[in-house]
Amino acid sequence: MAVRLVKRCTCLLRGAMLEAPALAPGCGLRLSRVAPRVLTSSATSPSSHFPGPLSGLVEKERAFAANSEHQDVDQLIEKATRPEELLELFRGGHCLHENHAALILIQLSRLLANKPEDKKALLLQDAHFQQLLQLVNSQITSVWHGILVKLLRSLYALALPGACKELQSVEQEVRWRLRRLKYRHLVFLAESSATYMQERDSQELLAELLVHLERRWAEIEDCRMVVSMMAKIGHLSEPLMNRLEDKCLELVEQFGPDELRKVLLTLATQNRRSVPLLRAISYHLVQKPFPLTKGILLDLAYAYGKLGFQQTQVFQRLASDLLPRAPSLTSSEVARCTKSFALLKWVNGPLFEAFVQVREKLGSMLSGLPPALQVDVVWALCVLQQVQEAELRAVLCPELHTQFLGGGSPKHQSTFQKLLHINATAQLEYPEYTGPLLPASAVVPRLSALDRKVTPLQKELQDTLRGLLGSKGSFMVPTQYGWVLDAEVVLDPDSQFLPPRDFVAPHLAPPSGSQPLPPGAKRLAFLRWEFPNYSSRSRDLLGRFVLARRHVLAAGFLVVDVPYYEWLELKSEWQKGAYLKDKIRKAVAEELAK
Repeated sequence: MAVRLVKRCTCLLRGAMLEAPALAPGCGLRLSRVAPRVLTSSATSPSSHFPGPLSGLVEKERAFAANSEHQDVDQLIEKATRPEELLELFRGGHCLHENHAALILIQLSRLLANKPEDKKALLLQDAHFQQLLQLVNSQITSVWHGILVKLLRSLYALALPGACKELQSVEQEVRWRLRRLKYRHLVFLAESSATYMQERDSQELLAELLVHLERRWAEIEDCRMVVSMMAKIGHLSEPLMNRLEDKCLELVEQFGPDELRKVLLTLATQNRRSVPLLRAISYHLVQKPFPLTKGILLDLAYAYGKLGFQQTQVFQRLASDLLPRAPSLTSSEVARCTKSFALLKWVNGPLFEAFVQVREKLGSMLSGLPPALQVDVVWALCVLQQVQEAELRAVLCPELHTQFLGGGSPKHQSTFQKLLHINATAQLEYPEYTGPLLPASAVVPRLSALDRKVTPLQKELQDTLRGLLGSKGSFMVPTQYGWVLDAEVVLDPDSQFLPPRDFVAPHLAPPSGSQPLPPGAKRLAFLRWEFPNYSSRSRDLLGRFVLARRHVLAAGFLVVDVPYYEWLELKSEWQKGAYLKDKIRKAVAEELAK
């Protein structure tokens, strides 16, 4: 290497001597000055006729010096802790390459992320900041891809006005480069800037971005990327979400418990019941022995409950994993978990028994809950037959129940319906309870109690009962307890039907009739039980309907149950009539046997 360098220098010196003019004696010093000048110019000039190793070394040395200075500037930008430091760096005469101005803006947005809006407004009016924007605008075509998408996100975060030409320039540059940007750059831009684009009326850019993400979905190779996209931007585009679900099916074998949780929560939040994906996730939850934390278990129960997706093996695993953690669950976590399983209509005896033990913590916490939640908790205790008189008084006091008496929203109506059930529990199941109770005007059935869609079973049962009871029966009877009887009839000791409207009816509001029941007469209530009234894959009534049956029995009725699975086996009208007569005889016989 050294020999070649000496030979190259010798050639350059010889050429310089030949081109130099003849020198007079005593002027030999000029040669020594000319030769170095010619050597230097030929070695450093871009158009040199001798582009040898010496010129390359000089260029590399200069490039190294420039790169070293650029790295110093990068470090100064990264270490800045105040916006003033960044603006001073911009004014300080440093050697800035085309990305430095953009990096300064990105760092400025990070430093101002948690600052008040007036701080950002002052920065936007700063003259040096405006110069910085203009510099970025002039260099925008040279900014690297990754920095460009971060720059656009930062300009959105700095709340630049929509009419700002520098912002529009960056948006236009991004639109021109969408085809060339890597997929991860597109994902970053969509996840970080989609909300800003919607708020700032940049719908065209957002639409093009989503189209590119949907068309290039096959480039997704990372589990975390597809999960993050589903959660953050999947709801913005139906075609994109469909592609993401397909990609999830491809990669689901690589998912860990946290990725499975996030996908399920995303589906639940967007109310997307993607059956193939739910089946695949359920399969891996059952087959893979990875540990599930308490938070993941609660989130999985919520997602399955929200989507109403039945998967018994998954529920069994959730219950078995939650059971040893039951003592550590807070009251809110117990409420959340039980609500999820209630939506699924799935019961696990040992787990629910463990949940009931947590009820001891409610004594001091009940009064601190929101009023609607207090009603929910006490209603649940009524269903479980665990409620205490102090808890009944807490929700039936006028200060609480008056908040829901005149509410027209569905949530208020649901809460008021539960108050009626709690009031009925206090009246019918706690004879020693002395009050308070709901006022008489509040327990009068509302018209909405009967304003429901008629089911096929209800229609068939009503037609058969009218043929069986005739004018001596009352049909669709709303009670003051919050329940509606399908039919009511009075049966005398000779098993003859009597019209119930002639006799005292304390279950109605206001009470009707004036005559007491004849000695030995009994009231019969017909209650139909539809498919949704039962627990999942069982013939056990859900707690709400168990409570209804208890209340009707406590009110002095004999209950004639008409479950859907028995009624569906009846084909002719004669069979249906005979079935109801047989049910009446059995109800009377059971009462006499007590």
